[in-house]
Amino acid sequence: TLYNESVLKKQATQAKIAAIALEESQKYQAKKKADKKIFAENAAKYEAEYAATAKALVDNRREAKAKGGFYVPPEPKVALVIRIRGIIGVSPKA
Repeated sequence: TLYNESVLKKQATQAKIAAIALEESQKYQAKKKADKKIFAENAAKYEAEYAATAKALVDNRREAKAKGGFYVPPEPKVALVIRIRGIIGVSPKA
């Protein structure tokens, strides 16, 4: 069958766009798969780290109890910072 020239151009353009979209989709899927693998490795590493920390905490508590002492677990370091600002930005010292 005979097609108008503009129809042929449109079909060629749409085919090109579809090919580009397919290629980008494949790249995205590959990157997503690689990222998922990295995330799983990181999660396993952190899970092992947390388990080791919890085990050390229990071991230290048991050791202290066996020696008749106490074990105080470390607490997170917290800094309390207060910025005093006067009315309308004027320093309260003035």
